[in-house]
Amino acid sequence: MPDLSPRRRILVLAICCMSLLIVGLDNTILNVALPTMQRELHTTVSGMQWTIDAYTLVLASLLMLAGSTADRIGRRRVFMAGLIVFTLGSLLCSLAPNLSSLVAFRTIQAVGGSMLNPVAMSIITNTFTDPRERARAIGVWSGVVGISMAAGPIVGGLLVDSVGWRSIFWINLPVGLAALLLTWRYVPESRAPKPRRPDPVGQLLVVALLGSLTYAIIEAPSAGWTSARILFFCAVALAALTGLLVYEPRRREPLIDLRFFRSVPFSGATVIAVSAFAALGGFLFVNTLYLQNVRGLDALHAGLYMVPMAAVTLVVAPLSGRLVASRGPRPSLLIAGVTMAASGLVFAAFRGESSTPLLFTGYVLFGLGFGMVNSPITNTAVSGMPRAQAGVAAAVASTSRQTGQTLGVAVIGAVLAGGLSGAGGYAAAFPDAARPAWWIITGCGLAVLVMGAATSGRRARESARRTAERLETETEVVGAGVS
Repeated sequence: MPDLSPRRRILVLAICCMSLLIVGLDNTILNVALPTMQRELHTTVSGMQWTIDAYTLVLASLLMLAGSTADRIGRRRVFMAGLIVFTLGSLLCSLAPNLSSLVAFRTIQAVGGSMLNPVAMSIITNTFTDPRERARAIGVWSGVVGISMAAGPIVGGLLVDSVGWRSIFWINLPVGLAALLLTWRYVPESRAPKPRRPDPVGQLLVVALLGSLTYAIIEAPSAGWTSARILFFCAVALAALTGLLVYEPRRREPLIDLRFFRSVPFSGATVIAVSAFAALGGFLFVNTLYLQNVRGLDALHAGLYMVPMAAVTLVVAPLSGRLVASRGPRPSLLIAGVTMAASGLVFAAFRGESSTPLLFTGYVLFGLGFGMVNSPITNTAVSGMPRAQAGVAAAVASTSRQTGQTLGVAVIGAVLAGGLSGAGGYAAAFPDAARPAWWIITGCGLAVLVMGAATSGRRARESARRTAERLETETEVVGAGVS
């Protein structure tokens, strides 16, 4: 990528942030619309889980493929293709006649989304080469998550109450088209000097692992954990995982380069991403159903209730980026772990939903924790890797996020569905059914705290530096052997 002027670099960052905005908005707006969609489409809790997990599941399965493909054929080209497919998928979702069609069209959205965020992060990494500038840029990038969380509930509530749930997908159309035109005009093309070759077997194993595991978790409450169908999909997931661990290390250029996990910070960032986004997925899912189906709020007022959480994330996320640039990832990760765990504890131990002040306290704590966690995850994932593999490294970090959110919705939704099954009144049974879910969210926060403390010290940073040097050397040797 050619050297760009400071003004051009800022413009590239803004264009990349537009892609994160529409993907983030799509998530928070959809959560606000879930109860309305559930009533109009006549579906169950598991049906609502699939409207979310069909999207995050496909994203998690294809992100690494998109990252490596962008490194190989051109990041700008793949990014533009992603904008086109995502915008088309959004249009189709707005026209879906039933739940099955909506889930299918959400997968099309996800195919486009898989080409956006990891590729945009790779573009940012290669545009901002100075470590401090890159950390600040990633902080701005992370702040867009807060913007989408802040705007999503309000915009979604307004649209659902005034126009209907289908309109929540319309907002992606003008933003997607504008980002496409700006990318074509201002973002330069870039490729990795020595990109990896395709790995179709590895890709199929990833799809089999994530798909079968998610299906088993979501459908188990209705089918039974010991049913032949659920046991079969659990066996497929185990076989796919075994296949990845055996097959991938034998490839010269694997889809998942297990050497990345030699880096202690990179491994820690992966675990933290899964834990934090599992907490986010479960938190949004449970709260949306609670506010509308138990408290009886309409979509707009339910969205307004969640604004304190989103507003704190909006304010804190860029501050976390600056903190990472000046002090490293450790302070942000420790704050994130403590506050996310405390938020879950407010609901699990003190029944925060029973009191509006406690409810808002839990929301603010969670917004603070989530705002702090995103920037150190991204910065740690890409800073310890060779720049030539920035697309793959960023894709692994993004895959961890989507995998976490997929599992969070699947596991917590299954726990909630199991608690509500056979219970009396929905509203009366909901608080007790949700209690185990809040303990799971508390555990996710504790995992962020423990892994953040263990993987962000001086020794961990030295491990990342040595791993990056070895990967750079091994990549050069492989390239020389191929040439």
